[in-house]
Amino acid sequence: MSLLYSLLIGAIAGWLAGKLMKGGGFGLLLNIVIGVIGGVVGNWLFAKLNISLMGGIIGDILTGAIGASVILFIAGLFKK
Repeated sequence: MSLLYSLLIGAIAGWLAGKLMKGGGFGLLLNIVIGVIGGVVGNWLFAKLNISLMGGIIGDILTGAIGASVILFIAGLFKK
């Protein structure tokens, strides 16, 4: 069940990051991948900065979206 939860949160976070970064995302599969990786990056980043977001599904989505936005920002730097 946690895999399904991670994929669902990843899909939402990837889609949200695509909207935040003024892009349409990369399609469902890549949005899920970027969202899941973004969750890992967001958790790592917030731990390093000693920041804690609210718990639960909303906190997970925000953490994933912020992490995915960081990934998309960095990818945009290499794209230019």
